[in-house]
Amino acid sequence: MASTSVDTHSGGPDPGTSAPAFIPLEANPELMTTLLHTLGLSPALQIHDVYSLTDPDMLAFVPRPALALLLVFPVSAAYESHRLAEDSLLPAYTGRGEGQPVLWFRQTIRNACGLMGLLHATANGPARGFVEEGSDLDRIIKGATPLGPEERAKLLEKEKSLAKAHKAAAEKGDTAAPEATDDVELHYVCFVKGNDGKLWELDGRRKGPLERGVLGSNEDVLSEKALMLGPLKFLEREGADLRFSCVALAGSLE
Repeated sequence: MASTSVDTHSGGPDPGTSAPAFIPLEANPELMTTLLHTLGLSPALQIHDVYSLTDPDMLAFVPRPALALLLVFPVSAAYESHRLAEDSLLPAYTGRGEGQPVLWFRQTIRNACGLMGLLHATANGPARGFVEEGSDLDRIIKGATPLGPEERAKLLEKEKSLAKAHKAAAEKGDTAAPEATDDVELHYVCFVKGNDGKLWELDGRRKGPLERGVLGSNEDVLSEKALMLGPLKFLEREGADLRFSCVALAGSLE
């Protein structure tokens, strides 16, 4: 599995000229964990490298259950073609309120897809219970829940605590951070197990959350079925370009 460094917001529902741009976030578990803890995620959870999607011995390095999986990949012509074709068949997403199986955010902040992946990872499924009461992350999730997709996007654009925490994390990467206006080729997609027991693909560039199949009560996002329905099928559509990496949200090792 190839390693990657930064994220992108290439193509898709591009933000308007007034939308902010962030420094791309390095796919670094330590930085991501620090960002999430700064925003208000419990220290009981952290981000882990996932070294293989098919080798059980390598998957065993991640504590279980894994609550979310983030796939980082280069935006290719094959990906863009499939994304546009699938989205053309879907109605516009209008979900809001507590009754939704997942909380989905539309991305309008340029170069923020890593942050969007982390928000999707922590706002959904069992991870939501690890968000500390009264924290910035808790306030953002509670504020976004009753809103429609456009209003949620505006909320994130105006959230100063989010921008401040993201900037601090992005500037501490192992590689030189690109400028916020730079074009980079990598993108993040998040897979979570929703409140309905289904596997969901969450990507702020899509038309809404994408249901990928039903999981058993004892299956998490790194179970064999979840991997087949989610990231492995995703990568199969990508064809020959397999430059990707993965990280997972799971229990802390400390």
